[in-house]
Amino acid sequence: MKKPVDGHFLHRSSVVSAESDALGMDVCFSSQRFPREQLSRLSPRRAITERDMSKSKPTRDAARSTGPLKYNFGWRRVVRNFSPSWFAATMGTGIVAVLMNSVPFHTPVLYYLSIVFFLLNVVIFSLALITSVLRYTLYPEIWRVMIQDPTNSLFLATVPMGFATLIEMWVFICVPRWGPWATSVAWALWMVDVVAAASVTLSLSFILISQRHITSLDRITALQLLPIAATIVAAGVGAKIAYILPNEQHAMGTLLVSFVLWGMGIPLALAVLVIYYQRLAVHKLPPREAIVSCFLPLGPLGFGGFGIIYIGKVARELLQGSDILDPIAGSMAYVLGIFISLLMWSFGLIWLVFALATVLYSSPFPFNMGWWGFTFPLGVYAANTMELGVELDLMFFKIFGTILSTAVLLLWALVASRTAVGAWRGNLFFAPCLQNLTLKEEDGETDGAQHRA
Repeated sequence: MKKPVDGHFLHRSSVVSAESDALGMDVCFSSQRFPREQLSRLSPRRAITERDMSKSKPTRDAARSTGPLKYNFGWRRVVRNFSPSWFAATMGTGIVAVLMNSVPFHTPVLYYLSIVFFLLNVVIFSLALITSVLRYTLYPEIWRVMIQDPTNSLFLATVPMGFATLIEMWVFICVPRWGPWATSVAWALWMVDVVAAASVTLSLSFILISQRHITSLDRITALQLLPIAATIVAAGVGAKIAYILPNEQHAMGTLLVSFVLWGMGIPLALAVLVIYYQRLAVHKLPPREAIVSCFLPLGPLGFGGFGIIYIGKVARELLQGSDILDPIAGSMAYVLGIFISLLMWSFGLIWLVFALATVLYSSPFPFNMGWWGFTFPLGVYAANTMELGVELDLMFFKIFGTILSTAVLLLWALVASRTAVGAWRGNLFFAPCLQNLTLKEEDGETDGAQHRA
């Protein structure tokens, strides 16, 4: 029995509405078009006019029909609809672990809390990775649809960033306990993360600018910062690993790579922020379903400032006894790192105020996976704040960073609990981009039938 017409052809506004309600930031706008010539070739039973499409209002169940009926139940539905945006949960959980270990007011409770969050993040990341591998192994056609989508593909950057938080906690927890071999493991894992982060930044950025369809200014979102932030996060973690490497040559090479990664990400992130500010000034605030994305600018600014401090700190140590540059170059790098970090913190403060005001102005707004955008950007900004407090020995930054860390912990508890409930009920397992796959398959079947006729 053939599916109803609405299951095949959804008006663009209806698709956007269903997607926005389901995943918020993980919104995939279908690029599928139906010209008049194609519509005229359809059989009478499936023929539909543009006017009919504008009047059609599909139900949620119709919008969620993303393939054969067996794909919409049980484990197949979970695997098939497990989009890359789920790795944002690993980023949010990982940054909580990092913050519990970085609070300047050390207590045993915070240390053991960081271990608990670290182990929890290992479990979450492992489950997400296994499910993603199953998704693209069992349904390889989904990869092509996902990577071609201008929004959903951006969430691939959450994979190396979530992995980077695991490496950072390995450095904090495992290296002091297990010694040299743990250091070597951290270094090797960081190399893997560097390759993944650089690949994501370069490939996704090029895909974004090489797509045939033109993206209007009102469609620009802060999500475009995600692939850029991947190299910035890898740079900050690399600076920490360079700090613990016993071999000076290895440490120097790691430091240089970290600085290159930082240079790849920060200028491009600032350019995107300029475009994003113009979009906000011209087209005003984003829709309520994607309002949490206003926190994303804090990500590259926060971890960028945090990373440049550590790069300068390690440079000061390594260049003192090195013949590469004058020993004073290390001290200059450290001082410049502090000032650059302070500038980025100040710029981030503006975006923090904008984000808080936007949330207050737009509340209430529905829960979706986009709420994980509260945790990581605000968390890395808190980490930069506390690091400035430690290096400058200023109590204001230490206290303010601790307050922000507490807010991140509370936000994590809220978002994690609602995510667990939504996952248990199955409400959050919905990948809107699969609609593109369904439409392409139906288009191919129609062309094949016409060819046989």
